[in-house]
Amino acid sequence: MNAQNLFQEKYWSVTELTRHIKKILENDNTIQDIWVSGEISNIAHPNSGHLYFTLKDRNCSLRCVMWRSDVIRLPRLPNDGEAIDIHGKVSVYEAGGQYQFYVNTIQSAGEGELYKEFLILKQKLENEGLFSEEIKQPIPKWPHSIGIITSPTGAALRDIINTITRRYPLTEVIISPSLVQGVEAPQSIVDAINKLNHLAKTDVIIVARGGGSIEDLWAFNSEIVARAIANSKIPIICGIGHETDFTIADFVCDLRAPTPTAAAELATPNREEQIEYLLDLKNNLKNEIKKIVSIEKQSFYMNYQRLLSQNPLMMIQSNSQKIDILMQNMEKQINHNFLIKKTYLNGVNQKLISLSPEKILQRGYTIVTREDGQIARSINQVTNHDHLNIIFIDGEAKVQVDEIHPKQRSNIV
Repeated sequence: MNAQNLFQEKYWSVTELTRHIKKILENDNTIQDIWVSGEISNIAHPNSGHLYFTLKDRNCSLRCVMWRSDVIRLPRLPNDGEAIDIHGKVSVYEAGGQYQFYVNTIQSAGEGELYKEFLILKQKLENEGLFSEEIKQPIPKWPHSIGIITSPTGAALRDIINTITRRYPLTEVIISPSLVQGVEAPQSIVDAINKLNHLAKTDVIIVARGGGSIEDLWAFNSEIVARAIANSKIPIICGIGHETDFTIADFVCDLRAPTPTAAAELATPNREEQIEYLLDLKNNLKNEIKKIVSIEKQSFYMNYQRLLSQNPLMMIQSNSQKIDILMQNMEKQINHNFLIKKTYLNGVNQKLISLSPEKILQRGYTIVTREDGQIARSINQVTNHDHLNIIFIDGEAKVQVDEIHPKQRSNIV
């Protein structure tokens, strides 16, 4: 026989080891029919109808599952923070390599110890006015620097930085690393808040942590953390856990966000929205400038016209034009009057011409004058043997009066 084979070690596969542990647990009757007490957290009820949750106390936690066939027999589903008693057995979930408690019965044991502490502290701080909206500080719209308090290795930090870079890359990010879980976490968070207040002096602070059970988030239910947030001179946004998770820090902070990513969004303006806003401002400014220029241009034109109307040169030119018009009108009037007079004189002249002796002579009449040149208009102006001068149209004749025959006047009765 080969001696080497006598001492050869057995190598187990992962499946073999897991099934061996499972057999050991399932063969231990002590843990196959037991009741366990604790506080429920991180409860999940998917569409499958099964119930998944964690049962915990101050020191440890236990993964639990309840199949749908047992869930439908429950009068109601338990709530996070509730103290319960569960009955079932311990076994191993082979695919995950984890031991867990398989529950078949759930009984309420009242509110859990941690939840009671939460409510007591919440009531105390609320009575002191630390939750009042009146003392909450406004979040700056355009932060020059943002302080981040979270675990330097957690996914929350990466999500916050990615969101800030995408939305508002102009801001400066200052990380104040802190523990976010465990006994030392509360003091670590307080120290990080004080550093940003006294050293960095950022415009806003984000306190963040990813999701988890109530015990995972318990550091943010610490009184010293709550008072550090309330005393901060810099406004604080809390983005702790998921949307359904509430801690004391959420009530004390200046603004609560449902997640770390949402906290980064609340701390920063949206770049795309701001670009659109600036474009709107640009267009509005452009329109206002056009309107002002139009009004000023109209005012300038009116003032220019007013100055022109008061300009002596313009007045001289205007009066000169008036004089030209008056001269033209006067010339027209003179010409008109002259035409009227000329027409009138032509009429008079025609009358005179028609009444002139020459015209009378042209009609066959003659003019008789005496020796003294007087026109003999009546027979009474002529005596026998007078020498008369007879004027014709084409000459004159000298005659002597031989006889005078006065015209007999007839008496008309």
